[in-house]
Amino acid sequence: MRALETERLLLRTWRPGDADFIFDLYSRIEVRRYLGTTASVMQERDEAVKLLERWSELAHPIHHIWAITLKDDERPVGVLLLKPIPASGTDGAPSGDTEIGWHLHPDAWGNGYASEAARRVLDVAFEAGLDRVVAVTNPENVASQAVCRRIGMTHLGQTELYYDTVCELFEARRS
Repeated sequence: MRALETERLLLRTWRPGDADFIFDLYSRIEVRRYLGTTASVMQERDEAVKLLERWSELAHPIHHIWAITLKDDERPVGVLLLKPIPASGTDGAPSGDTEIGWHLHPDAWGNGYASEAARRVLDVAFEAGLDRVVAVTNPENVASQAVCRRIGMTHLGQTELYYDTVCELFEARRS
């Protein structure tokens, strides 16, 4: 997958040397508190290495998981995901929908990076032919819900369709 650019950001493929960033990011409870049904943090750097390996195996013409970096400094500040979203009750089997999501390092919060990166990836998804992209958030994650609204997603209410939990569901449709 090619790198994507915005005014301030470069979204690039992950590199093996990024494992330290991934470990730092996902070992923080403030990042993980809204992910999954039970908040848990990474305990070992090897978990980050394995996660990067799984991400590199996502070979798809549209779906990808990018490192969000600043244009003038290619060290990651976050993660931008465009991937199949698993259906509830299926042990992780894809639902047929595509999910957009973001996880940023706390040092990068409040700068608009999530909105800027997500807006760019939504454009790429629709240019590539997707008609619909969804985002789900923990009902308490008002910051991510605000990002959804800033990038033009429509709030559809709560759902239990994904991840075996109650989520706030947002969607964007190709115009």
